[in-house]
Amino acid sequence: MNASAPATTRYREGLAVRRSVLGDAHVDRAETASTDFDRPFQQLITEAAWGTVWARPTWTKRERSMVTLALLAALGHDEEVAMHVRATANTGATREDICEAFLHVAIYAGVPAANQAIKIAKQVFAQMDQEASDAR
Repeated sequence: MNASAPATTRYREGLAVRRSVLGDAHVDRAETASTDFDRPFQQLITEAAWGTVWARPTWTKRERSMVTLALLAALGHDEEVAMHVRATANTGATREDICEAFLHVAIYAGVPAANQAIKIAKQVFAQMDQEASDAR
């Protein structure tokens, strides 16, 4: 966020949700990499996506996580799929939940989109499993 602009309540709420879902390390990296050019975009997604949509009380973070993964997979946003698969460690969505979401993608958005998302998820799960093993 622009250092001269005050943080809105929506921004502060969004930042808290964003951190709870994606983790402090990810958000810190995004903020550190932010420049004057993309700072307005970072503010927009923090307020709109995280402070408005993800902060709504109607769905749980688990439910939002599954819908987000299905939409990202259907649209072919592979980097975002990987990021949100990793975020399920914080949202409560299980590997079975992710599988179900991608089955819906296969039927409603196409088998190639689901196949790519499953490939990405398997790679992320392998990384997460290795990290957990290394931490022991």
